[in-house]
Amino acid sequence: MNQPDDGQGYLFSKGYSNYVFILLFLLYMFDYIDRMVVTSMFTSIERDWGITHTQSGLLVSAVYWAIVILSFPVSLLIDRWSRTKTIGVMAIIWSLATALCALTGNFVQLFMARLLIGIGEAGYAPGGSAMISGLYPLDRRAKMMGIWNASIPLGSAIGVLLGGVIAESLGWKHAFGLVALPGLIVAVLFLFVKDYKTVDLSIVDKTSSKIKMEKLFIPHIYYHL
Repeated sequence: MNQPDDGQGYLFSKGYSNYVFILLFLLYMFDYIDRMVVTSMFTSIERDWGITHTQSGLLVSAVYWAIVILSFPVSLLIDRWSRTKTIGVMAIIWSLATALCALTGNFVQLFMARLLIGIGEAGYAPGGSAMISGLYPLDRRAKMMGIWNASIPLGSAIGVLLGGVIAESLGWKHAFGLVALPGLIVAVLFLFVKDYKTVDLSIVDKTSSKIKMEKLFIPHIYYHL
């Protein structure tokens, strides 16, 4: 659905745009919590399963290799299907995959579950960036993108801390299940966010001519600015 501009440059109302942004922020934070929680539990996993430091490292890199391989094709899906539904489905996948880590019984199973986390997270950064660019007026986009990206170090710090605390008190497998639940709830909420068509990113130059952001017009933009 294509929502009309509210007159201030917001795709929806200011309040609803901020609500969607909060969900996007929380999802990005839980993205990194789920991604980094394993790092503080290496000693426990190595002790229980007898795996090597190299194998522990692979549990982290599995997520990133999946993202590297799938980021571009998933980004195409986001642009051609539904941004809200794609982001919601991806978040559900990585949250369930994180919970699945709690049920694994050996290194191979845990590695595959971690790989599935990366598959779910592959298109979130481009999808979230596109949504924020569409939600907010030009003079607020950089600010909102900066706030949104602050969720990366925040989620990483929380994930490492929670992993260590929960692993020490309840056992490392419980940590995966407990950090997965909040993200899953937010992911389901995101499925009900209003959808929209690709936003017109044309600009108006000093001659009041509307110029589309296409490579063909780049020399024209520099000529008039």
